[in-house]
Amino acid sequence: MGTILSIILMIVLAAVVILIVSKLGLGLTVGGFGDAIIAALVIAIVGGVLAWLLGLLGISFGGGLVGAIINLIVAAIVLMISDRFVKGMKVSGFVGAIVAAIGIAVVTWLVNWVLGLFL
Repeated sequence: MGTILSIILMIVLAAVVILIVSKLGLGLTVGGFGDAIIAALVIAIVGGVLAWLLGLLGISFGGGLVGAIINLIVAAIVLMISDRFVKGMKVSGFVGAIVAAIGIAVVTWLVNWVLGLFL
């Protein structure tokens, strides 16, 4: 699958997960799907810049359980930072941010796994 198409698919899936998590009432709310798309874009941009900056500093989290936990915490913090840039999104606590980060990670992993079976 092309890189651009993969990015678009992951952003749309992240937006769907953000929208679903917002309906659960766990401290993360979005106004609608448009706000969720914008939030997913901001999260992707902030997360990418953060990963790039940490890479410049020579900091990597590696793989395994510890790396996954650190990546989820970083993703939740990025969600909380994104709250400041997206008017239709509100993160009122770390719980909503971490649930959304876990949801995005699980959905992304599942989609990559399923696509890997067919490609």
